[in-house]
Amino acid sequence: MRKKMFKRIGLILVICCSFKGFGQTEAGFGTIISQWAGQELLRHATVGIQMEDAATGEILGSFNPDLSMAPASTLKLFTTATALEMMGPDYRFKTRLAFHGIIRNDSLQGDLIIVGGGDPALGSEYFREHYLKDHFLSAWIDSLKQYNIRHISGDLITDATVYDDRTIPDTWSWEDLGNYYGAGVSGLSVYDNTCEIHLYSPSEAGKLTRVISTNPTATGLNFTNRVLSSDDPRDLAFVFGSPLDSAREIRGTVPRGKKDFVIRASVPDPERLLARQFRQMMESQGITVGGKIRAASTKSANWVSLATTCSPTLADLIRVTNHESVNLFAEHFLKHLAYLKTGLGTTKEGIRIVTDFWKSKGIDTRGLLMCDGSGLSRFNVLTGSQMVRMLSYMKNKSPHSDIFFSSLPAVPDGTLSYFNARNFPNKSLRTKSGSMTRVRCYAGLIRTKSGREILFNISLNNFSCSHSQAVNAIEALLISLYGL
Repeated sequence: MRKKMFKRIGLILVICCSFKGFGQTEAGFGTIISQWAGQELLRHATVGIQMEDAATGEILGSFNPDLSMAPASTLKLFTTATALEMMGPDYRFKTRLAFHGIIRNDSLQGDLIIVGGGDPALGSEYFREHYLKDHFLSAWIDSLKQYNIRHISGDLITDATVYDDRTIPDTWSWEDLGNYYGAGVSGLSVYDNTCEIHLYSPSEAGKLTRVISTNPTATGLNFTNRVLSSDDPRDLAFVFGSPLDSAREIRGTVPRGKKDFVIRASVPDPERLLARQFRQMMESQGITVGGKIRAASTKSANWVSLATTCSPTLADLIRVTNHESVNLFAEHFLKHLAYLKTGLGTTKEGIRIVTDFWKSKGIDTRGLLMCDGSGLSRFNVLTGSQMVRMLSYMKNKSPHSDIFFSSLPAVPDGTLSYFNARNFPNKSLRTKSGSMTRVRCYAGLIRTKSGREILFNISLNNFSCSHSQAVNAIEALLISLYGL
């Protein structure tokens, strides 16, 4: 570990000294940026940088500030900022258990309905205390018992029609869809729309692993397992599958000699998973359902609410979204903005709302091309100038400034574990990172040694060096910025 740490520190020092005048702030930070962008390590990369004094609006330095570049997960800042401004920090999503029909004695003569309200975090691992300490399904069972309902003669209906049925943005890559980070959005999402796959890995490398179990168990997924044991200690297993079917193929490797190694896959039909689990729980409590599980719109039905499950506040959801870079939550926010305005949540309308919102705040949105809300699509592009203009608005004009910037990870938390906390003491650096193949980006705020607050965007696209080298190079630039 110490050897790796010293090697990394040495690499940062090499980067810092690899071009003339890096540490000479008297030469002007604009010069430093130009020299940094021109270093040999980034010879083949596309570089975009914008640095602005948060208090005065002075541009401290820039490089290709109006060039549209892939932002990866830093795009989440546009989505979460818009949701915070338009929905408010105290907004809560609601999921309802309801019925349609009449109750006679201990029987519901009609249908039991789970009405989705677009909650991105229902049953989420990120909010176990909120949903799972006292399980939300147990509360639903209690509501049935309060009405003395022991039998439902009709169907168990799931209504996810607050959003459209296009769960996956059109431009997401096939290789992402089966994995947890590529989970699609539903108006009735549950358990992060993922399941755990537990694998037994033989002690000898190169042997086929075995699927032990899944959690939850009622996923309806069919797995073809081709994962091998390996001497490599990394999780290199990937799940492949369509959002339109239940077949999943697992390929790659996991460390050898693991009795219970867990990977995560996306679930294509979370509404049905929830209904199956709820039905099993009802039956275990002596409550029977005579009909089937089916999906339908109940907007025109005269249903009666039995129980309501509320999400954490939007402020709490955004904190997790930005801190942990949760794609599912960001995609929910995008669709929910459209739902609140039009009555139907769609990705296309959500993108229009986000773009129009920032245009109304004086940002030139030409060159801002969104294909989703999370940044997972490789077709998203924005400029460094647009990112910093948005950050400036959130810093100086938004009533929710503190909530927004506190949602960004501080070194070495969340996605910033690669940075050395000693280089950025007292949470002086708060930034959202974004990463995909040959893309590395950072956007946020840094408080310098002198107390100056600087908003910044750093984007690297199409670099030929390794990701660790790109990260070290960006950290070196931020260290120089901290020293101003």
